[in-house]
Amino acid sequence: MLDANVKQQLDAYLQKIVNPIEVTVSLDDTPKSQELNQLATEIASLSGKISLTHGTTPSGRQPSMAIGPQGEIPRIEFAGIPMGHEFTSLILALLQSGGHPAKEEEALLNQIKQLDQSIEVETFISLSCQNCPEVVQAFNLMAVLNPNIQARMVDGALFQDEVEQRNIMAVPAVYLNGELFGQGRMTLTEILDKLDSGSAAEKAAQLDEKDSYDVLIVGGGPAGASAAIYAARKGIRTGIVAERFGGQVMDTMAIENFISVQATEGPKLVANLEQHVLSYDVDLVQSQKAAKLRKNELIEIELESGATLKSRSVILSTGARWREMNVPGEQEYRGRGVAYCPHCDGPLFKGKSVAVIGGGNSGIEAAIDLAGIVEHVTVLEFADTLRADEVLQRKARSLGNVEIITNAMTTEVAGDGQRVTGLNYQDRISGETHQLVLAGVFVQIGLVPNTEWLKGDIELSQHGEIVINNRGETSIPGVFAAGDVTTVPYKQIIIAMGSGSTAALSAFDHLIREPVAEEAAA
Repeated sequence: MLDANVKQQLDAYLQKIVNPIEVTVSLDDTPKSQELNQLATEIASLSGKISLTHGTTPSGRQPSMAIGPQGEIPRIEFAGIPMGHEFTSLILALLQSGGHPAKEEEALLNQIKQLDQSIEVETFISLSCQNCPEVVQAFNLMAVLNPNIQARMVDGALFQDEVEQRNIMAVPAVYLNGELFGQGRMTLTEILDKLDSGSAAEKAAQLDEKDSYDVLIVGGGPAGASAAIYAARKGIRTGIVAERFGGQVMDTMAIENFISVQATEGPKLVANLEQHVLSYDVDLVQSQKAAKLRKNELIEIELESGATLKSRSVILSTGARWREMNVPGEQEYRGRGVAYCPHCDGPLFKGKSVAVIGGGNSGIEAAIDLAGIVEHVTVLEFADTLRADEVLQRKARSLGNVEIITNAMTTEVAGDGQRVTGLNYQDRISGETHQLVLAGVFVQIGLVPNTEWLKGDIELSQHGEIVINNRGETSIPGVFAAGDVTTVPYKQIIIAMGSGSTAALSAFDHLIREPVAEEAAA
């Protein structure tokens, strides 16, 4: 099941296991059970510290694989075959169960160990979801460190009866002791803050005590990462505050236009960016969202947690998010048939009919991807022609289960109160209304800049973007901006990185000239 290359790499990783572990597989007579058994057998053959047994895993699901220290009841379980994006989760579970230390801050590890409630977590995933592994790995680590916690990964495509029963239409979907805990990407810090209510106030107090920065970057996407590296290389005190490092790139699957790298994926690029940033003296503050910008003696960034960070200069790189349709039913059925990530949620609609809203590159790429999973895809484009690259259009039109409708204005997402059942649209030429019967709606209609918190405090364009000049300067002296949140005309990773470096160099130029201006005034 594993090719020679993967086995060689896995063998090197498994050498890091310190203490013996036991892998238990629970199987039935299906082909998927045979695959899981083969995977477990091949893994066990690579290390003398891994023993393989056949029996019943704690959840009783089949096929499933449970992992734990030898002689203990396993607290980590994979229901399904942890390949695809979850293969890394499997490797980490093996290493950490075997005593290999986790690469997390000591404060977070101690916080996990101090949780005193009994927790059984079930995380429903799809193997094509790039957001799911972070959540699975966070709960697995918590189960390794705290005997009160049990973590179960469940492949929604393999256990569709459970998905239907719980009405799960977006992943990751996390259930804690049987109750829905959350959907979508969650960092370990966010999970712990939600479980440990007192920690948020404590962290806010700690942030308030931080010394001021020379340059503070708000946002951790490609623009923010580039700005941090360029600033830190100048030897000035540099900080990043971000809701999540990587930003929207974490939700990007295939990246094939990043110069010098023929092909990569968003999470992989983000991991490399973070490693590069942290190789310099950069203070990275995560899981914090900016709420207000003020200019006093220093520039102040107030966070939603109540903390305030201060800096001599600031670079705003808060990026953008998926644009919503703003039609009746969209919010009501968000996560219940209305989705924004075809890679994550597509497998949950296997054999069903779905619609893709938007005929740009993102929309047509989504239609092509979904066509291999679902029964039928209908693309609805508001304009009279598609905006996607011609090569993508040709591919989409060649697929027998993809239909493209132009001049279509979506008017409503229909549902039965529990999930999406259809979509209404109007023909912009004839004025006629039409109804599609379908199970899912994937919205791919562009981006909205994350600038709501800046309105009234800084100059914004009519589209809500931060207005900048060719040096990245904004309407506030000492405040710079970079990336998709600005008026830069093209929203591309490589352009965001360039604008981040421009903003950092401009901020440095501002800082070295500032004292001179003050002395001249004196």
